[in-house]
Amino acid sequence: MDPAKRHQTREGSPTHRISGALLMALATLLVTGMVICVRMVPGRLHPFQLAFFRNFFGLAALVAWQAGSGPGFLKTRRLRLHLGRGLFNLLAMLAFYSAVFITPMASIAALNFTSPLFASLLAILVLKEPFRLRRLVVIAIGMAGAAIILRPGIQAIGWGPPLILFSAMMWAVSLIFIKALSRTDSSLTIATYMVIVTTPFSLLAAVPVWQWPGGEQLFWMMLVGLLGSAGQICLAQAFKMAEASSVLPFDFLQLIWAALLGFLVFGEVPDRWVWLGGTLIFLSSTYLALKESGSSEVSVP
Repeated sequence: MDPAKRHQTREGSPTHRISGALLMALATLLVTGMVICVRMVPGRLHPFQLAFFRNFFGLAALVAWQAGSGPGFLKTRRLRLHLGRGLFNLLAMLAFYSAVFITPMASIAALNFTSPLFASLLAILVLKEPFRLRRLVVIAIGMAGAAIILRPGIQAIGWGPPLILFSAMMWAVSLIFIKALSRTDSSLTIATYMVIVTTPFSLLAAVPVWQWPGGEQLFWMMLVGLLGSAGQICLAQAFKMAEASSVLPFDFLQLIWAALLGFLVFGEVPDRWVWLGGTLIFLSSTYLALKESGSSEVSVP
C-alpha cells in the first residue's frame, strides 16, 4: 500500500481518532494549567522575565526529552524561517504574559481563538491565497465575536484584552511561518527551534527589568516551561494521530478549562458575553482551519 494512503487510513481509524481527541483535550488542559501557574508565581516578576523562564525551562524539557535520540531532530535547511517564526512568537509571548495578570482567564482563552482568523486574513494579503467571499464572512463573524467580548463603548476595556489580541495577531504571523516550515520540518523540530530562538532574545528583553527569582518563583516558572512544552508536544501528536476534523472541536475545551479553573482558583465568573463571543470566534476559526487553507495549529504561548 502507498505510504500516504496507509497514513491516511491510520488517521481515520477509530482508535487513532479517540487518541487524537484525548491528546487535544490534554493539550488544552496543559496550556490552561500553564496560564494558572504564571499567575501563581509569587512576587509578581516582570512579564518579560516570566517569558524568558518559560522559554528556558521549555527548552531544557525538550532537550532532555530528546537526549537519547541524538541531535538529528535539529537538522534543517530553513534557519531563516525558524528565526522569523521565533521573533514573531516572542512578540506574541511578551504581549501575552503582560496581559495574563490583568485579564480574566475565560477572556484570555476566548480571544486566543482569534489567531486562525488573523492567519487566514494574512494568507490572503501576504501569501496571495484565493479571495473568497465566504472566507471573509467567516472572518467577520469571528471578529464580531471578539467585539462582543470587548463591547467597546459599553464597558471599560483596559490594556489586557488589546494585548491578548495583539498576541493573537503576532501568533497569526507565526502561523504563516509554521505553515511554510511544516512542509519540510517535523513538529518537534519547529517547536525546538522556537525556544532556541526565543530563549536568548527573551533574556535580552528581561535584562533591563531583571530581579533574581527565589526558590518558590523558580518552582512555578519551571512548571510553566514544562506545561507549555508538554502542551506543544501533545498538540503536535494529536494532529499526527488523527485528522484535524477529529481533534479541532476539542480545542473549545480551552474555554471550559479556563472558566472552570478561573472560578476555582481565582473566583472569576465569566459573563454570558464571553461565552457567546468565544463560541462565535471558535466556530469561525475551526471552520477556516477545516475548510480553508489556514493552519490548524492552536496557540501555545
